[in-house]
Amino acid sequence: MKRAASTASSPATAWLKWPLVLALALSGLYLVFTVFAAGQVWWAMGLLVFLASAFFVYLSKISFAYRYLYPGLAGMAIFVALPLLFTVQIGFSNYSSSNLLTQERVRGYLLEQTVPDDAHLKRFSLHAEGAEFRLALRPVDEQGEPGEIMYVSAPLALLHAQPPAKIEMQAFVASPQTAATPLGPALSLKEVLRHREVLQRLVLSLPATATEPQAQELHYLGVSEFGPLNRVWRANADGSLTLNSDGVVYKPNGDTGFFESPTGERLQPGYKVFAGLKNYARMVLDPDFRGPFFAIFLWTVGFSALTVLFTLLIGMALAVLLNWEALRFKTTYRTLLFLPYAVPGFISILVFKGLFNQNFGEINAILDALFGIKPAWFADPLLAKTMLLIVNTWLGYPYIMVLCTGLLKAIPSDLYEASAIAGAGPLTNFFKITTPLIAKPLTPLLVGVFAFNFNNFVLIALLTDGRPDFLNTKVPAGQTDILVSYTYRIAFQDSGQDFGLAAAVSTVIFLMVAVMSLVNLRLMKANSK
Repeated sequence: MKRAASTASSPATAWLKWPLVLALALSGLYLVFTVFAAGQVWWAMGLLVFLASAFFVYLSKISFAYRYLYPGLAGMAIFVALPLLFTVQIGFSNYSSSNLLTQERVRGYLLEQTVPDDAHLKRFSLHAEGAEFRLALRPVDEQGEPGEIMYVSAPLALLHAQPPAKIEMQAFVASPQTAATPLGPALSLKEVLRHREVLQRLVLSLPATATEPQAQELHYLGVSEFGPLNRVWRANADGSLTLNSDGVVYKPNGDTGFFESPTGERLQPGYKVFAGLKNYARMVLDPDFRGPFFAIFLWTVGFSALTVLFTLLIGMALAVLLNWEALRFKTTYRTLLFLPYAVPGFISILVFKGLFNQNFGEINAILDALFGIKPAWFADPLLAKTMLLIVNTWLGYPYIMVLCTGLLKAIPSDLYEASAIAGAGPLTNFFKITTPLIAKPLTPLLVGVFAFNFNNFVLIALLTDGRPDFLNTKVPAGQTDILVSYTYRIAFQDSGQDFGLAAAVSTVIFLMVAVMSLVNLRLMKANSK
């Protein structure tokens, strides 16, 4: 009966399946075409490969295991591998706030630049004419009653209701005596400004006259003037641009990513070019960048290593103490000591920022009362680093304490009983029994803690923001910055947004963390044997 029901439902399922597949395929191809039409060829090819692989996996007779694995593999490729490759690619370019666009877009932007033609400016006045308005234009240097006026009749009140767009209107020439209807009184400046949005959209096509032998297009240039616009740049066949005002030629420089004149003057904005290993070489060869970079690198390693050391000492000491059988209220103590880990880190960091305030913080108030000193925690580099280690140790020791507590519970109590019979003391038990038994399982976890603090951006950003800064550096750098916060400052803050250099530093950080991850895996593999 079941086989028959399945056979009977198969044609209906197939009838619904293939139209749905066809609709999805057409939608996907339309999306690919849209991306391709936008000029993103590589993104369109990647999207096409992704859609084709998805259809192949779910429509072919491939093993069902691949159908379950595909979403995870696709997600890893899109959200892990693709951003990583994109970051590495940026690291080999000059991508920055001054070099954001492609060369074609920069050229188009420059060719669109215009300047008013001061020799052909027209003063205008706006006159009411029933439901419409009349625009009267005259040369700016003409005084008194003009002999010839250019008129434009425009229902500006109705144009206010139209969506923003360029409005082209024809003008006609007449004298005040031959005009069809005389001009009414000119509107005041306040009334003219009410129609400013519509006036800005007007493009007046003026016919040729005896004084102006060529037809002109006039644009709104201010509250009292219309005039033609002249192009600033002229494109040349070799890809260079000529400045129309003085004829200077600006050629694209593939090394710097700017249009440059023969004297080296650069046009803004620049465009993206391949920079090779320049960003990586800058870390090593540029003395103004190398000094702060290596200082920050050493502090990052020291900060991570000292955090692991201090949290390990405190966390293990508390775990051993809480494992003491004769200690009363152990659960209460363990709960209280775990609170720094339970409270969100950014809240604790901001609380400590207030506690360490030089003038109003409670820590300086206590030190002033006891010793008469008020340390400048945020101004002195050594004190700022000490403060970071204190706060990070406070935030990190509960995690180590919990790890050590679990590992201590796994040690057989018979070992300690035999040690007590042999007359060994607590220190002997700790160094001969406890430490050897928890060292192997704890080592990979400590490597993970080191890697986490290597990229502990939140602590630096919220507590010191990398300050105090190094002096006389090309790229602003803080003495309490770690590599990840330094990279953030290069990319998004007060360093000119040098995305290429930031991507290069990020790639170096990734390689370091990858090496630490490999070491961690090796240690875990060795401990499992």
